[in-house]
Amino acid sequence: MSKHNEPIDPPAQPELSPGLRRYLYGTAAVTGAAILIVEILGAKMLSPYFGTSHFVWTAQIAVTLLALSAGYLLGGRWVDQSPRLGNLYLAILGAAVYLAATVPLVRGVSFVCLRLDLALGSLLASLFLFLVPLALLAITGPFLVRILTDSVKQVGGNVGRLTSISTLGSVAGTVLIGYVLIPRLPNSVTMIITAGVLVLLPIIYFVIWGRAKRPSTAITAALLLIASLAWGGLRPEWRTTMRYSGGEWTVRARSNSNFGGMVVIDHVEGSWAERWYLNDNLVQNTYDPYTGKSLSLFTELLHGLPGAYTTKLETALCIGMGTGIVPMMLASDGVAVDVVEINPGVVPLAEAWFGFERKKMRRLVVGDGRYFLNRSREQYDAIVMDAFLGDSSPAHLMTVEAFESMRHRLRQGGVLVMNTFGRGLETPGEVEPTALVFDRPDDFYTGSLHATLKVVFPHVRVHGSGNGNVFFVASMEPLTIHQIPTFERSHRSLRESPDLTRQPLIAWKRNWRVAAGLGMLMTDDFNPIEYHDATHRESTRKGLVSGLR
Repeated sequence: MSKHNEPIDPPAQPELSPGLRRYLYGTAAVTGAAILIVEILGAKMLSPYFGTSHFVWTAQIAVTLLALSAGYLLGGRWVDQSPRLGNLYLAILGAAVYLAATVPLVRGVSFVCLRLDLALGSLLASLFLFLVPLALLAITGPFLVRILTDSVKQVGGNVGRLTSISTLGSVAGTVLIGYVLIPRLPNSVTMIITAGVLVLLPIIYFVIWGRAKRPSTAITAALLLIASLAWGGLRPEWRTTMRYSGGEWTVRARSNSNFGGMVVIDHVEGSWAERWYLNDNLVQNTYDPYTGKSLSLFTELLHGLPGAYTTKLETALCIGMGTGIVPMMLASDGVAVDVVEINPGVVPLAEAWFGFERKKMRRLVVGDGRYFLNRSREQYDAIVMDAFLGDSSPAHLMTVEAFESMRHRLRQGGVLVMNTFGRGLETPGEVEPTALVFDRPDDFYTGSLHATLKVVFPHVRVHGSGNGNVFFVASMEPLTIHQIPTFERSHRSLRESPDLTRQPLIAWKRNWRVAAGLGMLMTDDFNPIEYHDATHRESTRKGLVSGLR
């Protein structure tokens, strides 16, 4: 072999001690874990503003991959020009500071990006908040390959070893964030902890191995910045009051879960009191703590419709318990109620603040509704579905196959009653029956649900007052009214509201038509409803989060 074709080893590096080598491998594992934690946690931080649709996850995954690509390229070039370990740990220090800054910044950035459509807004928010710190963490891989490689013969082994360690770190980070941190800690606290762990990496390195070139000023400044950012970002978590919908509310409870941040707030004016349950800052239910009754229209309809359309309501399955108000109302009527709720965190919250008593349920199952339907052999007089993930129902519960599973769980004459979001009327008050038709582009989701239900259930009826809640009733038998719902038992907030569209009696009287050909058929194999309904969901979410401004 000619002299020109011989492999050229990189310039000799100062020999690394065994302790430092182990520490570098540990750095690869920790940064790998941090990258996956930030990827998942970033989507959770954006969800109160943009929801949890595939647009948000697509944006977050795309930004993570873009950051990794940029970090690998930057790290490779930087270490070739200046193979000093101190540079790597300064980059990690910068990533820690930036991640701490995302905690106080996420709210303002999200509201600015909400001015755009859902797909572009979530992408830009993710780019601004997470591209830079993820790219700085991605520098670790190529940097350590270069530092740990003494000979060309070692390149393959070093790349494989570091990639393996980093990937195992990512696995550990995924398990940690999914099963430990998110269910137990606020997202802001988890992000500050992640930044704190990352800032320890350069501190330990410079204290033990890099003392000669220790950037004391940079480290001190970084620690002060993280401390101040943590204070600014975590302060809302410690407040006992919050501003919402233009009023001052008392925070009664606050916790996190795999399905969003949960907050219970109270507002009291004299003898009048309201208690709201927020999930990712979206109102999920309202409640009068003095009377123990719901203040929301949809609870009255979900309670009244099953009894109206069944000859004898003895058993019911509630898919999605909310705060447990509807199951408790049904149980008080003597109905044997089974409840399936996917979020275990909401059960103790409902018991503590909304009068839910699990002992009054025949059965309470914590799990996915579709999984329960596929495994159950029980049959019911009514299935009440009020499953929401933020501003929409989970898509896998809205397919032909899902509705077929529900049909199999209904007795003869049984009904499926379902609460969804749909278009509201432009003007409240009484409306001519001929005007009650879903026929506009933003009715695509409502039309799709109707078309999909009609494949399984020959008889479908649509109720709604026009306030945004749309109620479907479906059955294998003709829908006959056996009794008029006793909505006049509704408490004062519903009877005395000046807005007639909020009265359950109006929603009961308004039977809507769905224009032929509107929407799509949703199946397990093909259900891109989030894409087609993005505009409507975007407007719904903007309206729901407007109270945060």
